Order: sequence, then C-alpha cells, then structure tokens
Amino acid sequence: MDKEIDKNKLPKHIAIIMDGNGRWAKKQGLLRVAGHEKGTIAVRETVENCAKLGIKNLSLYAFSTENWNRPKLEVKTLMKLLVSSLKKELNTLNKNNIKLNAIGNLERLPKKVKAELEEVIQATQNNSHMTLTLALSYGAREELVSAIKNIAQKVKENTITLEDISENTIDNYLYTHNMPDVDLLIRTSGEQRISNFMLWQIAYAELYFTPILWPDFRKENLFEAIIDYQNRERRFGKTSEQLN
Repeated sequence: MDKEIDKNKLPKHIAIIMDGNGRWAKKQGLLRVAGHEKGTIAVRETVENCAKLGIKNLSLYAFSTENWNRPKLEVKTLMKLLVSSLKKELNTLNKNNIKLNAIGNLERLPKKVKAELEEVIQATQNNSHMTLTLALSYGAREELVSAIKNIAQKVKENTITLEDISENTIDNYLYTHNMPDVDLLIRTSGEQRISNFMLWQIAYAELYFTPILWPDFRKENLFEAIIDYQNRERRFGKTSEQLN
C-alpha cells in the first residue's frame, strides 16, 4: 500500500484525535486502563511509520482540558502511563531522529510528569527528521483565549496597535506558533467531531474519520488515510479551474 502513496504530495502536518481506548477495553471485558495501555502500541507504530514515510509534523491529542474531569483513578493512571511511555520511547525517538514537543496548559500537569516531559524534550531537541507534538492538558478554546489576552496586553502596552493585528499575529501567540497548519486531521473510533482540538490550525485541513478504535489503528489504516487525503482536491477557496 505504501507504493500507492505519492511521496511528493505528503501532508506537511498530520494531527490525530486518538479515540476509542475505553470502548476497546469494554469490548474485551477489560478495565479502561487496559485500552490506554494497548493504545501506546498504536502510538509507537504510528510515530515510526510517519517518520519512515517522511511526514515532517505529527501531532497527537493525548489529554484534553476536559479529560481532567474523568474519574481521579483514570487520570492518575493515564499520567503514570505517560511517564513510563516517555521513558521507554526516548531511545526510539532518538533512533528515528524525532524531536518531541508538547503543547497545552502544561502547568496543570503533575510535577513528575512535567519533569519527565521536559527531560525528553531536552534530550531530543536537536533531532530534525520529524517533530512529534503531544497535546497535553490541551483545549483549543483555552489556547485562543490565552492568545487574545496576550495580544490585548500588547495593545494596552502600546507594543502593537489594533491595525497591526492580523492572522499572523494570532498564529504567533498560539501554542503552535512554530508549526505549519494541519493538512490532515484523523479521528478514530467512528466519532465525527473535533472535540476542541486545534480549531484555528485545522481551518483548511482535510478531515478523515475512521471506525477503527485507536488501539487497533495500524500502518494500513494510516496509509489509507494518507491515500484518501492525496485523492482529494484542496482548493483553499479557489475553483478547480483556477488550480488547473
């Protein structure tokens, strides 16, 4: 299937809403945490396959601001899983020349998680083949509110004027200020919604929804999404005739 992928038309930035861990576990008669653990295998395979293909930016929605409202035990388990995964995957990241990045309200993360995250970010900062961004304690509305407050403060201080404010200004105050916009957004588990993820950055993204539950997401599912993306006509407001 990888032969069907046009290496000259790869999305510069793929973002994935990894959904369905809980439902996968329920179907197996297991606790939800088993689904999260199984989901880490899908993460590893997806990251490695994107790197092999030549995708430059991969963003994974790992934990939303709303996820803090889940049962305390599940949140605690997710955080422990995150720390152990980061430790385990450092060698894989370095082996594949992958730089780790994180976006979101990271101050809300437990100290141990934040320290581990910063350690891996530091250890991979010079890697250049692909950037893997984890969205942690992330909410797009919160991100936009934060950006607006920071811009308003700059106006108040007369650092910038109202006339100076453009789309680029807003881009520069988002968590993703050093990343290209999303070209392809994938959501697993059959749900067809955005769930407060990168609302600004997906303005012109192609949306791809698959019924596959995240723990079952494999190389062929990723490639199917990319081939589907490559078969679409991206017009950005223009007509087909203008593009041709």
